[in-house]
Amino acid sequence: MTNRPTRRTILMATGATGATGATALVAACGGSDDNGGGDSASTTTTAPGQDGAGDKLADTADIPVGGGTIFKDQKVVVTQPEEGQFKAFSAICTHQQCLVGSVSDGTINCPCHGSKFKITDGAVANPPATRPLPAENIVVDGNSISLA
Repeated sequence: MTNRPTRRTILMATGATGATGATALVAACGGSDDNGGGDSASTTTTAPGQDGAGDKLADTADIPVGGGTIFKDQKVVVTQPEEGQFKAFSAICTHQQCLVGSVSDGTINCPCHGSKFKITDGAVANPPATRPLPAENIVVDGNSISLA
């Protein structure tokens, strides 16, 4: 399996934090359906397996209703806000890029500075973070949850 870097990883690795460098780097990445927000997590029902995708994360029964599970190696958190409704978000806090540490009481929690994000849409529930967690694509196929 080959893990592809995210735009955030590329920006951080190249030091492209200024507006000009970031714009040029993002423009070079090509088109994307990412709207830049975490307003809704995507659940894909197409077949996995393209570009290293398709790695099974968990069984649906492993994700608690009203909670979620953090997959540290993949830097993804999968939630189940309601029975049978699965969402996925980046597990990297938008405040200072710490890995989130837990999911409880309807929020995804960062241990570094106390930021909390809603399990329903990744929106900020408690600062200091000001931006939502970006949505990640997953595939729910029967009882299996995989990265898209």
